[in-house]
Amino acid sequence: MAKENCSSPTGMAIGLDVGDRKIDLCVVDASGTVVERSVLMNSPEALRSRFEGAKPVRIAFEAGTHALWMSELLKEHGHEVIVANPRKLAALTQNIRKSDPVDAEYLARMARTDVTLLSPIEPRSLDVQQDLAVIRSRDQMVQIRTGLITHVRSAVKTMGGRIPKGLYPDSFAKGAGEHVPEILKPALRQILEVIQDLTRKIHEYDRWIKGAAKKHPPAERLQEVHGVGPLTSLAFVLTVSEPGRFAESRDVGAYFGLVPKRSQSGAKDPELSITKAGNGYMRRLLVSSAHQILGPFGQDSDLRRFGKRLEKKGDKVAKKKAVVAVARKLAVVLHRLWISGENYAPFWGSRKAKEAGVESPSSSAAPARSAG
Repeated sequence: MAKENCSSPTGMAIGLDVGDRKIDLCVVDASGTVVERSVLMNSPEALRSRFEGAKPVRIAFEAGTHALWMSELLKEHGHEVIVANPRKLAALTQNIRKSDPVDAEYLARMARTDVTLLSPIEPRSLDVQQDLAVIRSRDQMVQIRTGLITHVRSAVKTMGGRIPKGLYPDSFAKGAGEHVPEILKPALRQILEVIQDLTRKIHEYDRWIKGAAKKHPPAERLQEVHGVGPLTSLAFVLTVSEPGRFAESRDVGAYFGLVPKRSQSGAKDPELSITKAGNGYMRRLLVSSAHQILGPFGQDSDLRRFGKRLEKKGDKVAKKKAVVAVARKLAVVLHRLWISGENYAPFWGSRKAKEAGVESPSSSAAPARSAG
């Protein structure tokens, strides 16, 4: 979110290049002269000692692991904080003289003159970050369980055995035991026990997430879309945080990296893969929901019809593209439902086309239209 004032009110600004152990600091005055360079330890105590009681000033640093607590601490002491979007700082990352002190000076100069050049972002609140931490912890457990399941299947295959494909992760530990060869049981018994324990803990996270979704009314309403459960809806609400940050609902697809890259030059305009920008975990959840929408048990809707029409255009590649396209439109739908407060209408686009007397092949724009 860009600040209303482009240049620093006092004309002075500070740039911080934040490392895991130290912070390079650069102060630029109203005339653009560097008046201080120093190095601080990366700790709340060191930052508080430097800025507590100091004259309020604009301070800029890149978004990263330490951005949340640093932003909160500096704001508590009356300073204006600019958290720069690192994806937009090509002049910084591609600088042939790149170093921590140089980066700090660059941030300070941009903050002094025009903060829009830093593409400022608003850090999430502590409450939102706490809830997201639970969701991400669950994801880590799921990934660990998936790795262990793969290990068990691979080990059994080396002995000529095979674990049935029909076993779902939640029931894998119990169902796989009888298919493990006797010679492998000493090696895999404890692995299966860990998988079972992880499944129990994942279910505990699921219960927490279901309860947390009820505390966020938008998250509950987003579950009206078939294929979107408590986890995806809550993660979407917490990740987006403020729906008004997007001028149009269509921008949400790009925010989660679900739009194609573009490298057009003259007559050449090659078809490229998606950007994969933004939150990778949320993108995975949207893609997972798209698989459910297009799967054998998916409910009929404009979204499903749109995806199925794309699937018919080719082979496995077409099916993958269809899933991504549905995930992108799903993100748009969820955002529109959130800001409009309306209930989900699975055939909104088709109905509007019919009312207008236009023949619609399940309207590829239907999800986006029901999304704005």
